[in-house]
Amino acid sequence: MKNRVQKGSFGYILYNRKSSIIRSVISVGACLVIFLTGLIINHTNKNAFSIIAALGCLPAGWSVVNMVMFLRAGSCSESAHAEIEKHKAGLLILYDLEMTSEKENYAISAATVLDKNVCCYTEDPDLDETDCEKHILLQISQSGYSDYTVKVFTDLKKYCDRLDQLEQLRSRKGIDPFAIEAAWIAGTTQTAASVLQSISL
Repeated sequence: MKNRVQKGSFGYILYNRKSSIIRSVISVGACLVIFLTGLIINHTNKNAFSIIAALGCLPAGWSVVNMVMFLRAGSCSESAHAEIEKHKAGLLILYDLEMTSEKENYAISAATVLDKNVCCYTEDPDLDETDCEKHILLQISQSGYSDYTVKVFTDLKKYCDRLDQLEQLRSRKGIDPFAIEAAWIAGTTQTAASVLQSISL
């Protein structure tokens, strides 16, 4: 497979969807081969091979669950990505964020954080924007970002118009979102952008 796609990058969901399928097939297949080998050799399932196969089912099961989650996750379309990139300028855009919660998952195609503004775009027609906004605000508030404004767009043009506005704000105030992320020190409070990645699949 191609080089690993980092979380927050375009193609992250699709890459992990493919890799999780391959990993699951290999791990489940290995468990079956080990179990059947012991059965053929010993003519009974009461042998060391069965124990090894049973232990192997733990990571195999995790892999299958992970695969199912990525198969259900929504990703940013190529057309939306191409349009957003035209309006990106100096903004930090995070792509393919499948935000998870106890009750609901939220498929965010793209998101940016700038000067106490969290601006997201979704292509999921069933996503409840208000619930998603509340979820994001709750999560970032736990890291001290309670005074942030969160907006989820379902209209690509309106989202890109908002990106243009944020770029003007970024340029006027001289904000470098990439430098902010690069300056983060492990062990300190996460940046708002990194919190978005932390709460995503």
